[in-house]
This record gives sequence, C-alpha cells and structure tokens, in this order.
Amino acid sequence: MLLNIIEPIAPDNYVAFTFFTGYIAMLAASVFFFVERGSVSPKWKMSLLVSALITGIAAVHYYYMRDYNLATGDSPTFFRYVDWILTVPLMCVEFYLLTKLAGAKKSLLWKLILASTWMLICGYIGEAFNPGGASATTHSVTWGMLSTLGYLYILYNVWLGEVAQLAAKSNSDTIKKGVRYLGWFVLVGWSIYPIGYMCMDGGWLSSFMSPESVDVWYNIADAINKIGFGLVVYSIAISETKKELA
Repeated sequence: MLLNIIEPIAPDNYVAFTFFTGYIAMLAASVFFFVERGSVSPKWKMSLLVSALITGIAAVHYYYMRDYNLATGDSPTFFRYVDWILTVPLMCVEFYLLTKLAGAKKSLLWKLILASTWMLICGYIGEAFNPGGASATTHSVTWGMLSTLGYLYILYNVWLGEVAQLAAKSNSDTIKKGVRYLGWFVLVGWSIYPIGYMCMDGGWLSSFMSPESVDVWYNIADAINKIGFGLVVYSIAISETKKELA
C-alpha cells in the first residue's frame, strides 16, 4: 500500500515538496472553511461546505499523490484526474449557489457540471492514452480541442452567459464582484492546466517543460485556484451576513 510508505523528501525534490505543501495548504483551508460555516447566515453555509469539500478532497488526493510520486518517480496522472473529476464540478456548483438567490435553476447547475466533466474526461483521454510516436500530436491536439469546448462553455457562462446575467440581477454588489473574481480564476487560473497539457508528449509545448516541471506547475495552480475560489466565496458569505445583521 502506497499510503503506508513513509519516505523523506530530498531537499532538491521540488515535485514531492509541492505535493506535500499542497496537501498541508488544502487541509488547512478545508478546516478553515468548515469552521467558518458557523460565522455565516444559514443560506451561505452550503457554499462554505462546498468550499471545504473541494479543498478537503484535494488534500486527501495530494497526500496520496505525494506518496505515489516518491514510491514510483512517476507523475500521478490518474489520481490527479480523479481529484479533478470530483473537485472541478464542485467549483462549478459554487456559481449555482451564488446565483441561486437571483433565480438560478438546477438546469444551470447540471449544464456546468456536464461541461466540466466533459472537459476533464476529454483531457484525461488525451493525456493518459497518448500513443506516442508520430501520432502523439494528432491525438493530443484532437482531445485537447474537445476538452477546450467544455472550458469555453463554462468561461462564456461565467462572463457573458447565464451566470453573469443572474449575478447582474442579484442586487448585490458583493455577489457581482465575487462572481467576477471567480470568473478571473476560470479565465486566468484555469488556463494554467491547458498549458500543462500542451507540455506532454506530442503537445505543442512539449519541448519547453519536462513532465516533472508540469507536476510542479499543476500543484501550484491547484492550490491557488481551489483555495482562492473558497476564499472568494468566504468573503461573499461574510459580507452578505454582515449586511443581514446590520
């Protein structure tokens, strides 16, 4: 069992170090969001619970991925996508919860979940089943483009589509700003992942970044995006709760 293996991290093993740091950061964030549920009004408790679940699930996977990497020296592609397939749709759920008070319907929730799932499944096929050799680039680009369709749908929805329109009708400057901040995470923060994808065998950037560097890239991006997402949601919940109590 890999989880039972305890190995020290060498000072120059930056990949394992970022896995371990990611684990600690995610775990701390999960505890914080869960505890702070008691500081917000009931209608915001679910949003903070989802934030705690996102970072909590990531913490468990990062603990496992750190051990896997130390034991094998390989990139934990499968386990990373298991983490993403659970946490990224939950990040999309946050958009629904934030705009629910403005009339968001469950159809919006399912559309965002399906788009994020499509994005990740196509990305996993492109990365995990890459045949290598002459056909590597064709395979990588084809599945990368299919994955991008899901990403672009979410991006459009957050900036111009239903999510943006509902936020505009919310009559809350805090929610409007919060959704816009989360939109920047999707636009800028999530764009880091396609860059990592393009660095694999057959990718357009494969000559610029090694697989080990991609793991460091992904680990830093995960911590920023998942914790940052939760902090934005937390700031909205606290601000709206203070208004209700005023």
